Amino acid sequence: MNIRPRLQFLSQETVERVVGEAYDLLADPGVRVHSARALRLLADHGAKVDFQTRVASIPANMARLAVETVPSSFHLYHANGQPAVHYGDDDVQFDPGSAAIEILDHGANHQREPVTADCVRFVKLTEGLDALDAVATSLICTDVPQEIGDLYRLYLVLLYSQKPIVTGAFAVDTWSVMKDLLVAAAGSEEALAEKPRAVFDVCPSPPLLWSDITCENLMDCAQYRIPAELVSMPLSGATGPATLLGSIVQHAAENLSGITIHQLVNPGAPIVWGGSPAAFDMRTGTTPMGAIETIMIDCAYNQVGKHLGLPTHAYLGMSDAKVVDTQCGFESGIGAMLGALAGVNMISGPGMLNFESCFSLEKLVIDAEIVGMAKRAVAGITARETPLALDLMRQVGHAGDFLTTTHTRRWFREELFIPSAVVDRDFRRNWEAKGGLDTAARAHQRVNEVVAAYEPKELPPEISRELEAITLRAAQAAGLDRLPERN
Repeated sequence: MNIRPRLQFLSQETVERVVGEAYDLLADPGVRVHSARALRLLADHGAKVDFQTRVASIPANMARLAVETVPSSFHLYHANGQPAVHYGDDDVQFDPGSAAIEILDHGANHQREPVTADCVRFVKLTEGLDALDAVATSLICTDVPQEIGDLYRLYLVLLYSQKPIVTGAFAVDTWSVMKDLLVAAAGSEEALAEKPRAVFDVCPSPPLLWSDITCENLMDCAQYRIPAELVSMPLSGATGPATLLGSIVQHAAENLSGITIHQLVNPGAPIVWGGSPAAFDMRTGTTPMGAIETIMIDCAYNQVGKHLGLPTHAYLGMSDAKVVDTQCGFESGIGAMLGALAGVNMISGPGMLNFESCFSLEKLVIDAEIVGMAKRAVAGITARETPLALDLMRQVGHAGDFLTTTHTRRWFREELFIPSAVVDRDFRRNWEAKGGLDTAARAHQRVNEVVAAYEPKELPPEISRELEAITLRAAQAAGLDRLPERN
């Protein structure tokens, strides 16, 4: 029997204080909601709503009842219909970070805007990295109109990936088109609801505010039972309290308000307690995603979500470095490892640099090695045999040759995480003979190898045609006559 290592930052008493204060905030000062539909819904169910200021005072009991109807777990499905990602319990999974507006080429010091070919290459790479459990719509292509930037990246992911998808919409209308794309891939709205392939990020604005777009996205997800992932993001000392616990309270209140609205639309629809809060660097005015305090807030709010019996998510494993360097490695490693030890169900972040704005394919393959190590750590130490070592040690004696034993052949592959060639563990003479490459250079080699090995799994022609037709209609409405070449 093995013990799963578990990281906790808060006492049970503190968790309960966080939840109690969050419920109190829902009533006073309440939540500002810029969706008339949501305000009417809240008012119809007993919230005190000022339609002029758009502030809703949500009674604690209303929010508590909403939390009780949220499923404690659910699955996202692979394109073949098999469950592939489990939100719930202490299961830990990873997907790339999302919504990068820049990409960093190997060896470059300057970022550039991504285009279709970059997104296709990214999806093929992610498909070949087994450590990543899901793909994300990570790059915003700039060779299509901004109005379809969200749905176009989902279109490309559906064409080239079989994995579950973490995505999000930038407008009310485009959410509907993205739903249509997912329905086309699933076969029907009912099939999509039964076996959801994607989860949508929905982001309240700090402090305690829902924009019309995100609130409508939230309610649409509930209506169609497509999983929603709350991404509350207080910035400690800027758009939230400077104390870490204060920001955790604000995060909880914002998420509880989202859960209340969501469950009023459709009780029992799946929703995730997630977020992307950050510490605020008072020297530079930036929001460091690799700061240890950012990571601590994420792990702590995850603990609050688990206390409420909810599936959890966090943006972790990212770096604020501008290139793939030492800072990039240690920030990403600390975040991914602590998030995994905290039992966050879905950790989004691999591949991301520069305050969650830039993507690097080389960082993604390095992060995949970090993810492999993090998963190995949370698997814990297992008692493989009884006795643990007594018989073996007596058998081998003082000769010390364990390499030739059946015991070693039987267990070493299960005990050790075997990294790819991105991680150098060779003798120096062999490293030099292979070119003396540093980590970034080895990662670049791995990117090329994985992308070259990509084997397309053809979609049925009628689905491909429908996906293209839906996307092309949206593109033409935005002023684009035809979709960009994908190679």
